[in-house]
Amino acid sequence: MENHPNTQASETAEPSDTAENTAEVQTQYEDAMLDAFVQKPEKFSWYKRTFAKFSQNGVDSFAWSWSWWAFFVTFWFLLYRKSYLAALGYFGAAVVFSLLPLGLIGSLIFMVLAGGTAPYFVYKTYKELKQKAEAASTDDEMRIATMKQLGGYHTWVVVVAAIINVLMLIGVVIGFLALGVVLSQHQ
Repeated sequence: MENHPNTQASETAEPSDTAENTAEVQTQYEDAMLDAFVQKPEKFSWYKRTFAKFSQNGVDSFAWSWSWWAFFVTFWFLLYRKSYLAALGYFGAAVVFSLLPLGLIGSLIFMVLAGGTAPYFVYKTYKELKQKAEAASTDDEMRIATMKQLGGYHTWVVVVAAIINVLMLIGVVIGFLALGVVLSQHQ
């Protein structure tokens, strides 16, 4: 194709340039959607890297991906990230593992499994919310705005988790004090 002075730029652009531009625009859109979901700039790169493990060449599949938050506070981590059904499932699994005759070993096994698997369920939540946002509008800016409304996190989870953990700690301290009183009376 010859370059003519009156030919528009789109007519002279190489096909690979157009494909690169389209890919770049798509990447920018995907990053904007993920950023709208995460809503924490300091966590964006972790989520982008982690979510990339779950989608290889456009095919979603499970992959082990570690999260210390999921390891230590699985239920709260999933509630914080609005993965309600997964939070309920992990809560039930935690109860089952704690009842196993393995004792603390069962709980540790659960924690390791949760630390490596829970991020996948946050990814699934992201994909579901992304589908909802994309079904609601064909405009990319509107989709991103919708994802900001649907995604994000619950700050109330941090407050509730802190209150419950403080109350549990107080209960344990009171229990040990009561046990000490009972044991001292039997001597």
